[in-house]
Amino acid sequence: MKFTRITVNQTQMGGVPCIRGLRIPVATVVGMVADGMADDEILRRYPDLEGEDIREALRFAAESVRERELPLLAPS
Repeated sequence: MKFTRITVNQTQMGGVPCIRGLRIPVATVVGMVADGMADDEILRRYPDLEGEDIREALRFAAESVRERELPLLAPS
């Protein structure tokens, strides 16, 4: 999968994945979606973002989880 809106720069934001070179980490965008914020609310809070940035951040997060094993608790 090719990501065109996600950038990683070791000299910016400690090298965490960001949106289009902006100082807006992918994790921030994904966290806002997870907290139930609507796209229009996110775009109002971060006017430099575009709707496709949100969608690509979610695709990036999904791909990141797919690529590693996460420690999960077994159901009780």
